[in-house]
Parts: sequence; structure tokens; C-alpha cells
Amino acid sequence: MKTFLRILAGLVVVGVIALLAFVFVPVKRSAPTQNLAADWQPEEGQGQYVMYAGDCVACHTAEGGEPLAGGRPIESPMGTIWSTNITPDPKTGIGGWSLDDFRAAMVDGLMPDGTHLYPAMPYENFRFMSEADIRALYDYLMNGVEPVENRVQATQLAFPFNQRWGLRAWNWMALSHEAGFKPLGASEMQDRGQYLVEGAGHCAACHSPRNGLMMQDGVTASQKTFLAGGVIGGWEAPALYGPNSTIAGWSVEETANYLATGRNAHSAANGEMALVVEHSLQHLTDADNLAIAAFLKGKDAETTEVAGVMKAMPQPEADAAGEETAAMLTEASPDMPLGPRLYLDNCSGCHFVTGKGAPEIFPELENNPMVVSAEVGPLISVILNGAEVPSTEKRPMKLVMQGYAERLDDAEIAELVNFLRSSWGNDAAAISAEDVAKVRAAQSTH
Repeated sequence: MKTFLRILAGLVVVGVIALLAFVFVPVKRSAPTQNLAADWQPEEGQGQYVMYAGDCVACHTAEGGEPLAGGRPIESPMGTIWSTNITPDPKTGIGGWSLDDFRAAMVDGLMPDGTHLYPAMPYENFRFMSEADIRALYDYLMNGVEPVENRVQATQLAFPFNQRWGLRAWNWMALSHEAGFKPLGASEMQDRGQYLVEGAGHCAACHSPRNGLMMQDGVTASQKTFLAGGVIGGWEAPALYGPNSTIAGWSVEETANYLATGRNAHSAANGEMALVVEHSLQHLTDADNLAIAAFLKGKDAETTEVAGVMKAMPQPEADAAGEETAAMLTEASPDMPLGPRLYLDNCSGCHFVTGKGAPEIFPELENNPMVVSAEVGPLISVILNGAEVPSTEKRPMKLVMQGYAERLDDAEIAELVNFLRSSWGNDAAAISAEDVAKVRAAQSTH
């Protein structure tokens, strides 16, 4: 018995020592993936371009705050995470960070003192960025951005998520892929698109599903679940490849148009994607948006030949799936059900009886991902509160849809939603007035 107790005590001691080592022994930082010359300097504008490609402004700028000065709340299943100040202010920003400190944050999720960053910072994806782009971004943030003294509210998550040392174990599993980019070699254009999608663009952070530990389930193009669809903040981030993907019926040019302007003949950007277009994708070159589109379309082994980018589209006619609905709305019989009557009164002026909308202005509703999604909150929210498509350089007109919260009650909005989800060939589950009431009540508290 004494021998057993000694062994047990020894195991406890070993376990405590191992835990202390796990908590307090510093994590080894990843080395640079490229050996650049000591006097290497980025090309003019390269760092700012990387900043746009990485969509830094969207997360690191609070509403009404100074650019990149942090303080934007990022909602997560664990609680609210407050984005950091990444201006070169030495007190509250990154002014005291070395290049090695910055690289460790980008690819390992580590602060200079070894504290683990929460993975709201997409270092799972940024670790695919080239050393040249990381150094260019560092140079821009240090020398091209005005320092802003802004002490950001500290993130205070509930136990056990406030124990950041636990992220070390999370990272062991989440960062199983090595730093550095590995192209598939499909073509020069598609490899460039893959680099932007996997790395700086961190598309998988939203468009790949998450596993039970909240890790991205599909981080690289070699994984089957890469960009297979996810959910962020109650908004569906739809699949970007496969026969049922949002862009399955889009051409390369139409996909590039959507990236650059937030609109095309089929859809308009809302929610988080509208921010991505506004703060990131509209600032990329046509060549890079085409490269992203060619890579995404190429995953389905489709042609990636490019004829052009920006082109006007004629108003489409109803197709076979939408003919019956279009005929019913055109006839406008007095005994028409409430749902289509509400549509004619409030929606048909922009989206038309065909449900096809106005190309590059108002999105089509037939097979629209938001309309048929299992996540019904965003569709209800848009009808209640309206929506905006941001102004971009190529499409400077900001488009605004009015909200109907004051005009329609919960039962009427439910009827309208159910009409949208069951017309023009759409076949999505019905909702109730109670579903609308929940969304209305939740938004009234914000």
C-alpha cells in the first residue's frame, strides 16, 4: 500500500511539474519562411496593399473610432473579444514591437510577452502569408500609419476561457499545418488566388465550418471541407465551391465583380461580407480579384478563362423555376394569398415579379443563399431594418434598402418571408410570427 501511495504521489508531482512547464515555459516562435536580405525593403505601396488584402480595418477599427486603433467588439461563442490597437503608438499600440514580435502575432498568435492571442485573430490563416508580405505590412503599420493613443477595453471572458494558457493546447491542434504557402500549381493566376484566399484574405475563417473545439475545419485548399460553408454571428457564410455553392452558377467575371463591388447580376453583399468588400476587396486590383475568382471556380474544375471584368447585364427574364410565381404576381388576382400581396406592395418594385432583381443593383431572390438559409435571422433582420450595399470605387453609388419594422407586424413579415422561401423554385422551411418577434426583440436590446 505504501509503495502504491509513493507511486501515486510521484505521478502527482510529475503531473504538477508538467502542468507548470506547460503554462510557464515560453512557446517557441515560428522562424521566417523566407530568408530575405537584411536590407530588404518593400515596394512602394506594398504594405498598405497587404493591409487591405488582410481586411485589417474591419476588425481593428471601432465604430466612429480612428482607423486601426482597435476597440471593436467581436462576438464569439465564448464572449466578447475586443480588437487591439495596431497603430504604432508606443503606449497602447504596437509601437514597441519588433519585427519578430509582429511575426509571432501573425503566425503563432503570440503577444511579445508570450501571452496567447484569442483566435478571433486569424493567425490560423495568416501563417500562410509570405515573409515579404509580413515584413511589408509591419513596415506600413510602423511607418505609414499615424500613432493613436487608445487604451482598448480588456477582454474579460468567463472561466475557463479567461485562462489563456489553455490556448497553447488549442494551438497544438489548430496549428498542425506548417507556416508558409504551398500552391496547388493549377496555374499562375489560380495560385495567386489561392494565396490570397488561404492567407491574407483568411476566407476560411468564415467560409469553412468549425469543429467542436471551434477550430477551422478546412484551412487549406487540399482539405475537403475547405470553404464548405460556415456560420458567423448568426449569418450564413455559404459554401464557395461544389454544385450547391453560392457561386456555382456564376462566371469568373461575375464572381470578380461581386468581390470588387459587392454586387453582380445575382447577389448583393450584406452583413460581414459587405464590410469585407468595403474595407478590403474593393481595394484589390482587378487582376487579384479575378485570380481569387479563378481559384474558387477552378476548385470545381470549371473553366477559368477570363474575357473581362466589369460589364453591364440586361434585366433577366423568369426562368423555368420562376415562371409560375412570376405569372401569379403578374396576374395579381384579388384572392391572391397575403404573402405574394405583401411582396407586390413592398418588394416587386426592386426585385420584380421574376424574383431576379436588377443586375448589379438589387439581388435576385431565387435561390438566394440568405433567403433559403437555415439561419433565418439575417433575412428577417434585413426585412425589419433594411440593408446597405457599400460604395466602392467601381460602383460608387451606395444602395439602400428601407426597413419595414414600422410598416409590417410580425405576422405579416412571417407571411412575406414564407413567400420568399417557397417561390421561384425556392424550397425552404417555413417560419412563424414568433420567429420574427424573437429577432425584433433581440435587436431592440442593442
